[in-house]
Amino acid sequence: MEKISNFYKNKKILVTGATGFKGSWLSSWLLKLGAKVYGTGYSPNRNNNLFFDLNLKNRINLRIFDIRDYKKLKSFIVSTKPNIIFHLAAQPLIYRSYIEPHLTVDTNFRGTLNILEIARNNNFIKSLMLITTDKCYENTGKIKGYKESDELGGVDPYSASKAASELIIRAYRESFFKNNKNCGISSARAGNVIGGGDWSEKRLIPDCIKSLLNNKLIKLRNPNFIRPWQFVLEPLKGYLVLAKKQFENPKKFSGAWNFGTEANPGTDVQKIVKYMIEYWGNGKMKSIKKKKFYEQQNLQLDITKAKIKLNWSPTYNIKNSIKITTEWYLKVLKQGKSALDVTNQQLESYMNENKWT
Repeated sequence: MEKISNFYKNKKILVTGATGFKGSWLSSWLLKLGAKVYGTGYSPNRNNNLFFDLNLKNRINLRIFDIRDYKKLKSFIVSTKPNIIFHLAAQPLIYRSYIEPHLTVDTNFRGTLNILEIARNNNFIKSLMLITTDKCYENTGKIKGYKESDELGGVDPYSASKAASELIIRAYRESFFKNNKNCGISSARAGNVIGGGDWSEKRLIPDCIKSLLNNKLIKLRNPNFIRPWQFVLEPLKGYLVLAKKQFENPKKFSGAWNFGTEANPGTDVQKIVKYMIEYWGNGKMKSIKKKKFYEQQNLQLDITKAKIKLNWSPTYNIKNSIKITTEWYLKVLKQGKSALDVTNQQLESYMNENKWT
């Protein structure tokens, strides 16, 4: 099979949600691999400063519109004819889903449905990667990681919207793509991604950075909550590997996939912040009693399937992930280095460690 470093060269790739945090990192990586990148974005996007800091507006073919607009989405896809689609566009915040539940469910479900329906009717699309979340699983209180075959669910609007998206992805796969030898369709489940350039509201890393920059006390809402924290390039590597494999063998690789951390007791919020303060060089934290909405206390994924069938596994441990993430903000915000240069350096280091260069 063709090496992944060569596979994406000159491939036409669409990234929905390209102006978001993960979308910006994925678009940058695809450009580095030589792909012809097309993107959709939404305005206002709370992470669009990263997108513009990386000069992606001038490096990819971008259209700004609501992912729920079927006609505009179809027109853009039909005119550009991408070989592979990475669907990341979404309302991605749990707390926001309580404030705007209808918008969250409508955006996350209908956006996914629109992509599926367009792909069903256009055979130039060979590989479809639909990004959901680790929070699509029904919380049964299990300590061991959730497997792809575990029950879907969600008691908050965001999680429910992603579980619903998983159901429609499966329905389309079984109804329309099962015997399609030309197009692979998969859902990817990952969560609590960290990395430089994330400015989302009420997310741990951005909130910590804002406090550290202003020499303010870091306030922890849920210090003991455990999450499968991972550096942004870890799941993106999984998406890139899987998109290639199902492009080459749709029947074998289509399905649901977890991209999480190695099996471990987990890392709680308090320890994450402790590492950040260490790498930043100063700072203080304090736990506060403030819980306005439901969040799962412990959430981990079983990544056995991806490790065995894709030969994918995480590259960085949690401490390295925090170190690299903190360094991005330090270099860009305190040392005045360009976000583009720092991002490219981190991409190159990661690719070197994975022997993609």
